[in-house]
Amino acid sequence: MAPAPIAPIPASAAARKAPRTPKAGRDLPAAIGVGVALLVLVLGSLLFFPLGFVVVATAFVAVGVWEVTRAIGTRGIKAPLTPVMIGTLAMPASAYFAGSEGLLFALVASAGATLLWRSLDPEPGAVKSILAGIFSLMWIPFLLSFVFLMMVGERPPTTGLTLDLANLNPGILEVVIMLLLVVANDTFGYLVGVLFGRHPMAPKISPKKSWEGFAGSMGGAMLVAIPATVFFLDVHWWVGLALAIGMVFAGTGGDFAESMVKRELGVKDMSNLLPGHGGVMDRLDSILFAAPVAYAIFSVLGRL
Repeated sequence: MAPAPIAPIPASAAARKAPRTPKAGRDLPAAIGVGVALLVLVLGSLLFFPLGFVVVATAFVAVGVWEVTRAIGTRGIKAPLTPVMIGTLAMPASAYFAGSEGLLFALVASAGATLLWRSLDPEPGAVKSILAGIFSLMWIPFLLSFVFLMMVGERPPTTGLTLDLANLNPGILEVVIMLLLVVANDTFGYLVGVLFGRHPMAPKISPKKSWEGFAGSMGGAMLVAIPATVFFLDVHWWVGLALAIGMVFAGTGGDFAESMVKRELGVKDMSNLLPGHGGVMDRLDSILFAAPVAYAIFSVLGRL
């Protein structure tokens, strides 16, 4: 007898199911683990060894500058890395030990050194190279140095261990509150956006950010900011309200700015150094815009 014909395999059975990915595009367990580890490292050094925090933050800034200059290099624009890195290391230390005047001097000197260094190089594309270097300096180390200005406040910079938390510099508490608000902005925005996000804020720049997530960020930031500023800094409740609003707008603006840069350069993440997060810049983006806003709010409203 002739063998019976074999029925074709249904297309639905033959097709392999694509692996499911989180709605927000992250490896959530890895993101949570790395985030908690970074938070412990940052808050621990900030509270007990401020100079160690300056060193850790400066290292993160240097990696962020490396990521940005490398990404810009994919478009054929080679930033002068030597003067840029020297300026990257100089600005945080200048801000911490010499205040705003030292920070401004370090920025001008770094930009001038970048201009002079690249001008002596006969390789073509000098203008784009100089602009890329100065852009990296102003975006990352300069903006983050406002954190170190906040840390010092009106007291001399601390170089040793701070075991007496009852006599902690108010500037350090301001930085802690700012960092907690950045985390609250990201966490509440992520959770509310994943659960209820329907209306994207800027689909061409960052399609995963929604107005519902923005509202969640605002509510979460207010829940953290108002009691934190009242109980730890002994200021009026509306200072916490203004700080929450400023941090959410600044953090969201920082996210959009980095997303726009990545989209312009054609990269998804600045690097893959931090599992579940991408690169160091993918964690610094919100803080960079939040630092000068928090510094301004505490400097003006915190004294009223």
